[in-house]
Amino acid sequence: MFKNRIDAGRQLAEKIMKFKDENVVVLAIPRGGLPLGAIIAKALEAPLDVALTKKIGHPFHKEYAIGAVSLDDIILTDAMGVTQGYISEETKRIRKKLQQRYDEYYKERSPVNVKDKTVIIVDDGIATGNTLLATIQLVSKRTPKKIVVAIPVAPNSAIKKLENTEKVHEVICLQVPYNFQAVGQFYKEFRQVSDEEAIIYLEQADTSKKTNP
Repeated sequence: MFKNRIDAGRQLAEKIMKFKDENVVVLAIPRGGLPLGAIIAKALEAPLDVALTKKIGHPFHKEYAIGAVSLDDIILTDAMGVTQGYISEETKRIRKKLQQRYDEYYKERSPVNVKDKTVIIVDDGIATGNTLLATIQLVSKRTPKKIVVAIPVAPNSAIKKLENTEKVHEVICLQVPYNFQAVGQFYKEFRQVSDEEAIIYLEQADTSKKTNP
């Protein structure tokens, strides 16, 4: 059980210090991954950015990811039987939201270049792993040197799914409980992270990077 995302981030940071001497970029999954990502980026003295992607939910089960969309790309992982019309409409709707988030997050900064770098993708936990799997595929198209997934908690089925993906170099997970139902059950405090808080995390990381080159 984690006290909150800060506690989880500190514990996770201890496990990934072996990457400190590498050319690292920390990519947090917004918004819940940002408190953890900020702690990890500071510990590794690495830049912090967000994986600006969003899942496409199945038309009859919105929580089930059939793929993911970025501002300029799309990956489908399990879209059998889903019409192209639905996918096109959802892509258009999601990109509108992503553009709004991009405009909010990158007012005075630019996305970090991940080419030939060790990318550590951080979230506050995963359930099925489908959304993260699609995000990994999108990140891999930006040709990083390797991708590491760092999460506090996930079920064994999701961990195996990620470990069996050739795009992933390593999965670091603190707890793999057998009774997993939802990420929030393993946090004493698990309130939603607002866009305003997310922006503050990114701005503080950007300021730190400038003052400590």
